[in-house]
Amino acid sequence: MPELPEVEAARRAIADNCIGKKIKRSVVADDAKVIDGVSRSEFEASLTGKTIVGAHRKGKNMWIELDSPPFPSFQFGMAGAIYIKGVAVTKYKRSAVNDTDEWPSKYSKLFLELDDGLELSFTDKRRFAKVRLLKNPATAAPISELGPDALLEPMTEDELFKALSKKKIAIKTLLLDQSFISGVGNWIADEVLYQAKIHPLQSAATIPKEGCAALHKSLKEVINQAVEVGADSSQYPSNWIFHSREKKPGKAFVDGKTIEFINAGGRTTAYVPELQKLTGDQAVKAAVKPQKKSSNKNNDEAESEGEEIAKPKGGKKTTQSKAKKPAAKRKPDTSDDNEDDGDEKPATKKKSKGGNKKSKESEGDDDSGDEDEVKGKEEVAKRVQTGRQTRKRAK
Repeated sequence: MPELPEVEAARRAIADNCIGKKIKRSVVADDAKVIDGVSRSEFEASLTGKTIVGAHRKGKNMWIELDSPPFPSFQFGMAGAIYIKGVAVTKYKRSAVNDTDEWPSKYSKLFLELDDGLELSFTDKRRFAKVRLLKNPATAAPISELGPDALLEPMTEDELFKALSKKKIAIKTLLLDQSFISGVGNWIADEVLYQAKIHPLQSAATIPKEGCAALHKSLKEVINQAVEVGADSSQYPSNWIFHSREKKPGKAFVDGKTIEFINAGGRTTAYVPELQKLTGDQAVKAAVKPQKKSSNKNNDEAESEGEEIAKPKGGKKTTQSKAKKPAAKRKPDTSDDNEDDGDEKPATKKKSKGGNKKSKESEGDDDSGDEDEVKGKEEVAKRVQTGRQTRKRAK
């Protein structure tokens, strides 16, 4: 899913291109799964005529500040993305939709036309995003339940060490917990642990001070470098494990060293055994009972929201549906982190014998089998087009 760098790239694109402009028209999709807690008509009426005065982000959440509340808030989910017509905005690769042949895309959930003609669209082809209308997003769930932002509110080295010493869970699992540090997802967690030479299953409480210092350094460097290049992964350093973490076992290497895949915190996890070794009692236990290797099957879709949404102060993690059984194993694909921000699994579809083939990138992304979703997609495009035709006649 989009992690901190991708959401920050979207925020900066809005800040650079939309601030000071008035919303001339808004079109909200008739999709109650994504448009959360408010009717389409109320959402549109609350935006139209307002001026954009800011764009904010915490963790993997973003909201647009208007000249008066309420404000639209975006939880990007597995494939949420911001598109601005005529403006290049870096997107998480699995969030990409076709905006060349059709605009807005049939996956548009919120479309805005500004008074200078600029057009903006929030899309989600997987329907795990949440778009909300909130009086103060920063004080409402899920944003209010997030831990310190990894970019804006980084812990000091001492703060991180003290925090780790209280957590007797695997460090990879802890890094994915948004109530601990917000903004870190699967690929960032793998990268910082690789660079810090820490095993993903190492208990956080057992990481020594020097290991914590290495983790603090790598966390800061990875996030800053990714943000500096606008989340353009082609510009990430060539020695990052990022570039090889999607390859199949036996074919994945970084700096000549073998990458192996295990399950850590319910996630497919890439690490380098030669550099990232368990220590202490865990090393002894691992020697007696070797860990099971993952086949690098893409089980990220079935990830529990318990790793992603922060724990409220009461202790329990906020989820948007009841816990579900682990998903059935999937065919080998990639280890990319399609996190589920809705704690739901995509609907399983049977392949038709004569159906059209899809690339791995788009497989399972088309919700065309859902009749209501198809109608919703068509309606957004139709309403946008109708608005354009009406204005042409008026001229």
